Amino acid sequence: MNFIDEALLEARAGNGGAGCTSFRREKFIPRGGPDGGDGGKGGDVIFRVDPNLNTLVNFRNQKYLIAKNGQSGAGNKKTGQDAEDLVVMVPKGTVIFDSISNKLIYDCCDEGIDYLVAKGGDGGAGNFRFKSSTNQAPRRHTAGWPGDELSIRLELRSLADVGLVGFPNAGKSTFLNSVSAARPKIGDYPFTTLRPNLGTVQIYDTSFIIADIPGLIEGASEGAGLGLNFLKHISRTGHLLILLDPQNLERSIEEQLTILLNELRTYDPSLLEKSIWIAINKKDTLEEEMQNQLIELIQNKISLLDINNDGIVTISGFTGNGTGTLLGMIANKMSETLD
Repeated sequence: MNFIDEALLEARAGNGGAGCTSFRREKFIPRGGPDGGDGGKGGDVIFRVDPNLNTLVNFRNQKYLIAKNGQSGAGNKKTGQDAEDLVVMVPKGTVIFDSISNKLIYDCCDEGIDYLVAKGGDGGAGNFRFKSSTNQAPRRHTAGWPGDELSIRLELRSLADVGLVGFPNAGKSTFLNSVSAARPKIGDYPFTTLRPNLGTVQIYDTSFIIADIPGLIEGASEGAGLGLNFLKHISRTGHLLILLDPQNLERSIEEQLTILLNELRTYDPSLLEKSIWIAINKKDTLEEEMQNQLIELIQNKISLLDINNDGIVTISGFTGNGTGTLLGMIANKMSETLD
């Protein structure tokens, strides 16, 4: 299944039913008076969270969300039937925006809550409502009120405890494969990962979710590659794990770290206020002396930057060497947060 994380839709609530003009017609009651009933209410457009969904793919070919109209009133003071609400199920983490003003409408994170996006119109009044001492036989009613109509944009932003950040081919998918039950696609070519993959890690008495965010490149914060689509997922994670690749022939690990931090800061400076761990991957290809040198280089670089540093380690996502130490550090931080 393709990962669709954005959708543009038109939401139209139902119109209220029209009121009715009617007079009581019964034998021996020559002047029964007005008895036109009110119209029914139009259906609302409501969003609910479905924990079993993880994509907006259902909206790929759906452009309109249209609730039904309320029924018109009838004689004998019968009120028209209210229309059923249109309930739309979306994944947890779906953000709803007004696509015209770009205003945030809802952040759908809670199950069991109705997120009212478009309200149905109220029904019109029947002529019974207009009876008075000076108007015993009113012959007018009102039409139902129109329902809300608005253009909305849905964005799915992954909810995870830790966001895994790095350049393409840094080994993020291999790492996630090693430490969790997730099975992301792995290959030796750029942008192997085209969608965030979530993996649950269990260590000690703590479990947490890691999101493998597709590789960032320089200029991602300005939309290069699929940068903006990736960065919005990072904004929903509680902590960051930066994975550096010492085998990258184009950029040193210092350059990788500088570019990644710059892209995060440019997109949203508050991202660097999160807890950040830095892991030098592919430990199995490095001599111990080189590992120490690389850690020292990163420590010196970090000391010049105003960011959180919760630890620098060397790991091998391929062999699993060092991953236990890293996960233990993250688990301890999670426990502190819960406390």
